Amino acid sequence: MNLHEYQAKDLLRKYNLPILQGKSYIENIDNFSKDIENIEGPPWVIKSQIHAGGRGAGKFLKPFNEKGGVQISNTSEDARKIAMGMMGNTLVTKQTGNEGKLVKRVYLEAGCEIDREYYLSILLDRNQSKLMLMVSNAGGIDIEDVAEKTPERIHYIHFDNSKNIIVNDNLQKKLNFSINEFSQFKEIISNLCRAYVEIDASLIEINPLVVTKDKKLILLDAKINIDDNALFRQKEIEKLKDTSEENKLELEASENDMAYIKLDGKIGCMVNGAGLAMATMDIIKQFGMEPANFLDLGGTANKERAIKAFKIIQSDQNVKSVFINIFGGIIHCDMIANGIIDAIKELDFKLPVVVRFQGTNSQEGRDIINNSSLGLISIDDFSSAAQKAVDLSE
Repeated sequence: MNLHEYQAKDLLRKYNLPILQGKSYIENIDNFSKDIENIEGPPWVIKSQIHAGGRGAGKFLKPFNEKGGVQISNTSEDARKIAMGMMGNTLVTKQTGNEGKLVKRVYLEAGCEIDREYYLSILLDRNQSKLMLMVSNAGGIDIEDVAEKTPERIHYIHFDNSKNIIVNDNLQKKLNFSINEFSQFKEIISNLCRAYVEIDASLIEINPLVVTKDKKLILLDAKINIDDNALFRQKEIEKLKDTSEENKLELEASENDMAYIKLDGKIGCMVNGAGLAMATMDIIKQFGMEPANFLDLGGTANKERAIKAFKIIQSDQNVKSVFINIFGGIIHCDMIANGIIDAIKELDFKLPVVVRFQGTNSQEGRDIINNSSLGLISIDDFSSAAQKAVDLSE
């Protein structure tokens, strides 16, 4: 689950982190002129709130000036005009695609005088099963570009104990911090790590962390991703979800206990189990084609879920064939086979479908599919089934 910048900052303020004053607006900017009187400035910064990076360099479909989704203003009246221009406008960034994203939320924030910018993030290094700090003195730009062109500017620090965060002093020189600045930095890292654990984050990213002209460290931007699997114990955070920012098909799948991610290929995939789904996508690539989606039915698939899955796949006009790869366990293959047939009949599904069953009652499932008179194909061998799905997409 992704959070907007202002939501992330509201959470982080509770952890004694240095964040500037700000005020968020949803769908309108009522009271903007009054609110700005209570926010330190000028300058002020007005930020479009969408779930996409590159806002500052973005462009509005309805331009009201020459600037992007993050703008600075030195007068309250100009700041209000900027907020009005952003609200209800569509912002196009390198992460939104050409269609852009509709701005329904705007954030007004106090400005500051920046001396230096840093990048930092807190995340879990799954290879080492440790909390990790990634930090660079190349803040404010894409960390991917830094990693590619100047990887030596990125430093990785692992923490053996998430409750006792120790930042080695040799990092001070590498990041060009004064003693006072480094002291602030270590306190920020400690508090961010505490926040990471307590709110069940999967990522906290600060880009940039700035040193101001008066040598104070401030979190100028903040991005937080929450682990979806932990939302059952983060009910207040779950209420912050902005469903208008979610992919509609991915949201529909999630509401039906399925995991779906749209991709750019032609082979629709329907699988039970994330590992099997990854293997299915890999083998499609080996045969020279691209999967159209990642779709995990989950371990308790039934007719109703199969119908929803077919509807989602059918709504993608790029899909030319469907590969269903099911391992029978708690749910038997013959039960899934009957659910597939019922779903195809109910939806009048016309795309070619290849089914592979393994596990409990797999032979019974194959017989049901092959005797259905619906033109469905069931193949036992993984490679042969994938090759057939690829051939039928041509």
